[in-house]
Amino acid sequence: MSAAPIGNFEAAWPAVDRADLVAAPVTKALAGWTGAEPVESVLVVDTDPELADTANFGEAYEVAPELSANCVVVAAKRGQDVTYAACMVLASTRADVNGLVRKHLGARKASFAPMDEAVSLTGMQYGGITPIGLPDSWPVLVDAAVADAPYVVIGSGNRRGKIIVPGKVLAGLPGATVLEGLGL
Repeated sequence: MSAAPIGNFEAAWPAVDRADLVAAPVTKALAGWTGAEPVESVLVVDTDPELADTANFGEAYEVAPELSANCVVVAAKRGQDVTYAACMVLASTRADVNGLVRKHLGARKASFAPMDEAVSLTGMQYGGITPIGLPDSWPVLVDAAVADAPYVVIGSGNRRGKIIVPGKVLAGLPGATVLEGLGL
């Protein structure tokens, strides 16, 4: 247990030590961690699930939108084929789904995945979906501003708990690609 590097939280722990605050797919990903940064650099904080949505969370825990990153699940379609991807953008921006994401994924159409699909496919709770622990086949598109951030707050897979992680950890996730201008 230590102090969180950003925000106003009682304490922060290595997420690998607090399976009670992260979703099962996140626990599994942390157990098999192969990132360039040590798994202990992925921290988790205990938070009120009623405050999980970005605006409420930021106000309650003193985290500015430019220090919080949202994970948006996108369904990209080309004919009958559907590719799912995660987009990591700062909370102060929105993902360029119909432009950069669609083109990068080679799709004719891209849109936010329906909530029930996103929850079912990720094994995570809506409002807490995170790129750590997503299906291996999914591309993880990371906005350059997220990758360059010393720390960002992201979901833990649950509505209770948030992960605090250096942006470079997200850029180094399996299947991750850093894209300039992903967040508008």
